[in-house]
Amino acid sequence: MRPKQVLTFGKSSFLALLNKNYPLLFILIGAMLVSVSIGPFSNVDTQLEFDAASGVTKWGMPFILYGHVINQPPIGFYTEALFFQIFGLSYDIGVALITLIGLGCTILVYALGKTLYGRPTATLAATIFALTPWHLALTRSFLIDVQCLFLSLLTLLVGIYAIRKDSFKLLMISGILFAIALLTKFFAIFTLIPLTFFYLCYRKSKLKRVRVVVAYFLPALLLALLWYQIITGRGLYSAVGIDDFKNPNPVETVPSLFFLMNFLSAGMGILFLISSALSLIISLANRRLFAKFFPFDLMCLATIFVVGGINTFLGFGLNLSAPYNNPVKYDYQFLPFFSLLVASLVGKFLLLFNSAKSKKILNRSLSSIVSIGMILVIALIIVNMSWVNQYSTWDHWVFNVDQNVGYAFLNSNPIDEGSSIMGLQYLGFVVVLSGLGWASRHKIGLLICEFYKRAICEFYKRVRLWIETKNALNCARRESSCNKPV
Repeated sequence: MRPKQVLTFGKSSFLALLNKNYPLLFILIGAMLVSVSIGPFSNVDTQLEFDAASGVTKWGMPFILYGHVINQPPIGFYTEALFFQIFGLSYDIGVALITLIGLGCTILVYALGKTLYGRPTATLAATIFALTPWHLALTRSFLIDVQCLFLSLLTLLVGIYAIRKDSFKLLMISGILFAIALLTKFFAIFTLIPLTFFYLCYRKSKLKRVRVVVAYFLPALLLALLWYQIITGRGLYSAVGIDDFKNPNPVETVPSLFFLMNFLSAGMGILFLISSALSLIISLANRRLFAKFFPFDLMCLATIFVVGGINTFLGFGLNLSAPYNNPVKYDYQFLPFFSLLVASLVGKFLLLFNSAKSKKILNRSLSSIVSIGMILVIALIIVNMSWVNQYSTWDHWVFNVDQNVGYAFLNSNPIDEGSSIMGLQYLGFVVVLSGLGWASRHKIGLLICEFYKRAICEFYKRVRLWIETKNALNCARRESSCNKPV
């Protein structure tokens, strides 16, 4: 008989694991330092949700007042109540939980990027996502949206693994996670967009049957029946019949068709939008070269367009107040896909670089566009850090959808420029950038060597050729002048 193999985890294994995941670890540590230097934030919504979580600790149900259940799915409040039972009931402790879950979202963005695009894109996507002011505002507020995004990303990641491995068991685990996410917040429904896209493109024999798809949605249906029909007796309609879909904009508010674009310009920045568009243009410009990335770019684009289109239809088309004022929550589900789309520029840059290196041919126009994209990504990270640093000194953050309308957070602890907390924030930025730099060290070295070969050596050859040509011309002139008859 063969002896059983015992898995050991020694010092060398730990160091290897640490070295492999050093960039992500430092991005998480840096993001944590930046997060704790900001906020916590509060508004009417955060207070209602805190009351609901407190109601679970008191009465076992998410009551705002005794007998009045909050008009939201319950699982997020039970998770928060469990955390309160362990660490004590306070708003700051609740925000600490949300901050930790926000770090979990960063890990899942990294895992998703690594699965789809590769490690370089994953590292950059995690950095961009973690330092986006929009994400930081939500992770420092007591809102269930961050829990919903975490479960949605986990659902998608497990679903992608299931489809690639043609595994029914993994698909059912994804279905259970989807049911939990949907009973955390209804916005989890948006995770079906990228999952459906991936399923239609990459499904294999076992998962093509209709009964498999039906089985996937059974856990969500059963959990919804249990909560809405049996426990609360409010009926399944209450799952979607929330107040957000009932209250129109005030008469004095004139909705703008471009309200979502206005919000994205404030929540992510113009550079974010330009970089995303550039990433798509590059994929379309040479689909053969970027064939590995193109389906995933389309998946990100489909998610962004559908989520944004639904929000625009509700806010502008139906003139509903909550969708119009709150893209900060309604569109949070597509922020990871924007991050992946922007970060994929680094993968495309490396692919173009390797292709030019092997074929000795460089598409100058395409390489110029990709290089501009890389410069924009670097500028985007710097601008995001600058915004976060500036916003953290204000007593409120407002994400405007037009000049007079927006979603506001009150900052209970604005910090001074010379305070120790500001120093902690700067340290967080340095730690994040060190992780990103460590992940890119080999690529940067190769690019410098290649730049030396292609640019500096080429420049030297041209200068040398010019000098030799000039010397040859001078010699020819001297010889011709000497040969002239006196």
